[in-house]
Amino acid sequence: MAEFLIANMAPIMFSALVAFLLLGYPVAFSLAAVGMTFGLLGIEFGLLTPNLLQAFPDRVFGIMKNEILLAIPFFTFMGLVLERSGMAEALLDTIGQLFGGVRGGLAYAVIAVGALLAATTGVVAASVIAMGLISLPIMLRYGYDRTLAAGVIAASGTLAQIIPPSLVLIVMADVLGRSVGDMYKGAFIPGLILTGLYIGWVWLNTVFRPLAAPALPPEARTLRGWALARRVAVAMVPPLLLIFLVLGSIFIGWATPTEGGALGAVGALALALVKRKLDRKLLGSAMEATAKITSFVIFILIGSSVFSLVFRGVDGDLWVEHLLLDLPGGQLGFLIVVNTLVFLLAFFLDFFEISFIILPLLAPVAEKLGIDLVWFGILMGVNMQTSFMHPPFGFALFYLRSVAPPVVRTGDIYWGAVPFVVIQVIMVALIIAFPVLVTVGLDRPVQAGEPTPVQILAPRDDQDRAGAEPPEDAADLFERIAPKPQRR
Repeated sequence: MAEFLIANMAPIMFSALVAFLLLGYPVAFSLAAVGMTFGLLGIEFGLLTPNLLQAFPDRVFGIMKNEILLAIPFFTFMGLVLERSGMAEALLDTIGQLFGGVRGGLAYAVIAVGALLAATTGVVAASVIAMGLISLPIMLRYGYDRTLAAGVIAASGTLAQIIPPSLVLIVMADVLGRSVGDMYKGAFIPGLILTGLYIGWVWLNTVFRPLAAPALPPEARTLRGWALARRVAVAMVPPLLLIFLVLGSIFIGWATPTEGGALGAVGALALALVKRKLDRKLLGSAMEATAKITSFVIFILIGSSVFSLVFRGVDGDLWVEHLLLDLPGGQLGFLIVVNTLVFLLAFFLDFFEISFIILPLLAPVAEKLGIDLVWFGILMGVNMQTSFMHPPFGFALFYLRSVAPPVVRTGDIYWGAVPFVVIQVIMVALIIAFPVLVTVGLDRPVQAGEPTPVQILAPRDDQDRAGAEPPEDAADLFERIAPKPQRR
């Protein structure tokens, strides 16, 4: 029995983690408990030395000192303040008045507002709940098909996953050791294309199922002429200006993502103050929610550090590497298998769990195959976006169910999400087939010679990672100070 455990410690450890997660235990504690348990087993069997666990405090302090992660509370706070100050309601009402006269106008408005909220809040829950409360009753009142209305709202809210300033892109930049700015630039065009595909699906419904997305009657369009123009200026110009200040300063290079997040938080407070919505209640609720979300991320990151430290100590990284490098088809075979794996895992795990558990195992193999990690991260981000939409466990579906009226059944929400999951899979295929969709926005252009659909060049030199390297990994420190003994 002992010999079997020694020979298969890595796959047994990974299987134990999956079992704990499927049983419903908290992710952070599951990661830490599995890591500590197998660390002690590894010491008992002579695979590891106690010095390995002594390196763990260095990892915790490395997480605390990581300035990249400081952007998470800033962007979260910015999004929550904007959502609670009524920006989503004003945007939906204004754009609904603009597009209400055409078939599917309300659905177009929801998608447009979803993209704008994604670019200002970056929080999926805030986007889905706000649009579900405001737009779903209106869409149902004017005869929209329930499945189409529910699907449009849930899918539009998930745009906050991929359109900057996305929280998952910050996490993935830290995991992959790349700059947040590069991740934001790479995700910008895929996010816009995905928004366009959503609009295309609504348009197809208006052509082939005109009764599913009718135009608003004239009496519902109360604003016209200069009154509508003034409403557009008041409701749309401030958030667009905030988007330019935050993302523009990051893209141009005037500010780091952390500084851009701080600027966005101050801008959100200023907008709330101008609207006379800034009070102690709003500020307190936004700060409390920000603390909870940030703590959730940090605890998962600490737990994943325990797990990954021990997993690397028992050669788990080599096990995964050999498993994936031996796949037939080279880069394309690797990408097909990995995307299929992530798509299936998204049925059970959310994007934070996949980012902290699965992505660190895949990234070294992708880099060895010559795949640019920024491109790979954007590809995984679009794929992981389906984790919010997968029936029956998608979080966006849960958020919408919590605010949907009783007339909208759970089955309506699930069936409404299916076409948008298919669209997201199509977007994954487009990024693989046309890598320039991601690389065109980066400062390091693809070198001479057109790449094949999956041949993305790795970074040219270490300067590409300047300012993006996380603090020294404690596992690397361990390799220097406490080399593993030979296996018995």
